[in-house]
Amino acid sequence: MRIAFSGGALALVVGLAACGQARPLSEADKAAIRAVSDSFEARVRAGNDSGVAQLYTENAVFMPPNEGIVEGRAAIRAQWEAQPADVEIELTPVDVDGRGDLAYVRGTYVVSIVGSRGGPSVVDRGKYLEIRRREGGREWLIAVDIFNSDQPATAPPPPAAPRRTTRP
Repeated sequence: MRIAFSGGALALVVGLAACGQARPLSEADKAAIRAVSDSFEARVRAGNDSGVAQLYTENAVFMPPNEGIVEGRAAIRAQWEAQPADVEIELTPVDVDGRGDLAYVRGTYVVSIVGSRGGPSVVDRGKYLEIRRREGGREWLIAVDIFNSDQPATAPPPPAAPRRTTRP
């Protein structure tokens, strides 16, 4: 038995097979993703914690260094609210890529926390990786966010010396 495909049927089969392959990000997608990074910087500088949280998906995962995983937009907002008020941040996206409605951003950061009462500022440099998801057909929100410092880890304080007891 011979099966014959018409040109239209063959095009339909090929088209359906191609639907499983997501298209690469366009330059417009990459620009929109970078715009979210710019908005993130501006909101952090302004102390707009709820605005920062709105750049994450509802079920986002935030993985700050030396802390547990923070899950969900509400918990991420609380995490940002706990940060010092005078923060300067500079994000430098190094690589933005993805397919379809998923993308990643790999980059570096510099964070400066202004010292209180005229004290010195604390500066940290490091790297980050974000997974972005397009929601609503246009908005590239952060679904997973992890970052860590390039600074060497600080040693824990030495244990307290045992106290001598005097015997009567």
